[in-house]
Amino acid sequence: MPLAAIGQIRSTSSPTSNLIQCLHLVTLAFRASASALFLPEASDYIAPNATTSLSICQPLATSPFVQGLRTAARTHSLPICVGVHTPSPTNPNKVCNTLLWINASGAIAAQYDKLHLFDVDIAGGPVLKESASVERGTQLEDPLATPLGKVGLLICFDLRFPEPSLALRRRGAQILTYPSAFTVPTGRAHWETLLRARAIETQSYVIAAAQCGYHDEGKTRRSYGHSMIVDPWGKVVAELGGVDEEIEEGSGLNEGEIALAEIDLEVVERVRREVPLMRRTDVYADVV
Repeated sequence: MPLAAIGQIRSTSSPTSNLIQCLHLVTLAFRASASALFLPEASDYIAPNATTSLSICQPLATSPFVQGLRTAARTHSLPICVGVHTPSPTNPNKVCNTLLWINASGAIAAQYDKLHLFDVDIAGGPVLKESASVERGTQLEDPLATPLGKVGLLICFDLRFPEPSLALRRRGAQILTYPSAFTVPTGRAHWETLLRARAIETQSYVIAAAQCGYHDEGKTRRSYGHSMIVDPWGKVVAELGGVDEEIEEGSGLNEGEIALAEIDLEVVERVRREVPLMRRTDVYADVV
């Protein structure tokens, strides 16, 4: 049975350092005989502000980070799913939050731009407005055939919306991805609950590689971690550590590590067969 590997990193504003982290995880996944490696959202960099992000962001064709991972995928014959930034095609003052599927030949086989942007103002928590510097995506991409099965690409805040996951399931997805950089308050409150909900309602595997720890020396931004894989019955079958109240910063984060889980498409088919979801589209609209 094919193995999925999830990798957990702590991106900074240095794409070079972040590439080194990711290449280490590629090596670990290869040694574990994984069929694909899933890396977090914004693996190339997490910048302290929009101006820095614009100065760092590069087109896919010239990005040393992307080209480095393409070479690694080709060298190890290992597909890599990775979140990066790309220049907005319509607004020179914004970037796109993009998810790539790099196949075993090192080619970019699929590209998805995040539909839902993270604009929040939580009392006593983070105040973030992703839409100020990121251009929204405009479409869902059809599920991609991979060594693991048919994969539907989604990113982080997309997790809060059931409609895109249901639409991808309708289009044939057997696996959904949610590479993320969840904040600590929202992670503690909703991360596992939402991942399991998306798996249960779509009867699909959910693979969610996450950022973890502080991203800057000033400790102004921190991610929750807890990368995980959930099976179609809603069971967590792989998980890495993360930021918890009882864990001191720097311990238990599993930064620079991977977790593995078998992807059994027979389980997908069995769950869908035994608990058929007969939608009442005569009463409410279907999601397409």
